[in-house]
Amino acid sequence: MQITKLNKKFDRLHKIHGHSSLCSIYGAGCIKRPKIMFIFMNPTGRNVSSVKSWRGIRAPWLGTKNIWALFFELGLIPKKLLGLIQSASPRQWTPEFSENLYCYLADRKIYVTNLAKCTQIDARPLKDQIFKEYLSLMKEEIAVIRPKHIVTFGNQVSSIILGKSISVGQHKNNFEILEIGSSKYRVYPTHYPVGHGRMNQPLAVARINKILNAK
Repeated sequence: MQITKLNKKFDRLHKIHGHSSLCSIYGAGCIKRPKIMFIFMNPTGRNVSSVKSWRGIRAPWLGTKNIWALFFELGLIPKKLLGLIQSASPRQWTPEFSENLYCYLADRKIYVTNLAKCTQIDARPLKDQIFKEYLSLMKEEIAVIRPKHIVTFGNQVSSIILGKSISVGQHKNNFEILEIGSSKYRVYPTHYPVGHGRMNQPLAVARINKILNAK
């Protein structure tokens, strides 16, 4: 469910840009040619796997609720599992539960990651320069995973990954091409669906459903 070859490099950047009491959060899910690779911004201390005492996988969104509602709307997790997530306290997010959740996503050919792996104590936005320091590693991660489609959330992440100014509102029915070595990947800039972007979740769902339903 996770690749580890880049973790030391991620951790070196975390020591510079992350909070000293927390750990890097790595991508997780299907690591062999997933149908969709979801790329979010950066993790925060709300993630239960970011604390140093955690003994399970360190993966995006563990211990949080909103993003799993998005995955439910996309048909990626069942209602029963969403109910368990929404009712779980931080203590109930055990390493076993977390691993089973990502196994479920992996079985559905989904991989979830952040552009920056440095965990912040709060949700303050990162500067472009910090994200850019992760860009070469992000491209390495993509090259290892080899996703069929990539969904980038928000203008900032989409612009940095694609190397040009992107407005997600202008990408309703089209995609951008990202070249890494000799390979080309379809990238779909999409509205950020949680936090201040929660109102845009229906737009994100509609966009991603077109990808999920594509042959």
